[in-house]
Amino acid sequence: MRGFSRFLVATLCGLVIAAGVHIAAIFASPYLAEQDAFAKIQPTLTADKAQIISAPGGENTWLPKPDPAVAVAACAFDLRNGPMRVAARTGSLFLSFSFHKETGGVFFAVTDRAAVRGELEIVAMTARQLDEARATEDENEPSRDVRIVAPEQQGFVIVRVTAPAPSLRPQAEEAAKAVSCTAEQDA
Repeated sequence: MRGFSRFLVATLCGLVIAAGVHIAAIFASPYLAEQDAFAKIQPTLTADKAQIISAPGGENTWLPKPDPAVAVAACAFDLRNGPMRVAARTGSLFLSFSFHKETGGVFFAVTDRAAVRGELEIVAMTARQLDEARATEDENEPSRDVRIVAPEQQGFVIVRVTAPAPSLRPQAEEAAKAVSCTAEQDA
């Protein structure tokens, strides 16, 4: 009976260790992936406009299952040199922004319903940059910017514009390309 007890304890220990390694590997995969979404979008860091990654119709894209009715554009950001302003003019087509961390996960999302007078502007910044912006702000003229604090210094914005009819696909693609992503220099 003593040999069986040792075998049972050794087997249970092996299973617990295997489960722990398996769970650790799953949680580490986004950090260790070389061809993740940020790596594919990173070349857009220097662009002033969002770059199309999936045109309506779903052709010529690295997305696994693109929606044929949606134009998807993206721009990467690096907040080490200052905040990033994302701006778009809204129209009749549905438009949305989703802000993602470099390591994965959405930390902010907004649709064209939040637009003021047909314009949607968001400024992504770090907590330190937000504190500095508030400190230099004129009390008599507060900023009208919608400011969001990014949990990481690098990330990306996904812009989606929906074309409800195939004839509106070119218009959706142009609206997605027109989104401005500009870095603001620290003051």
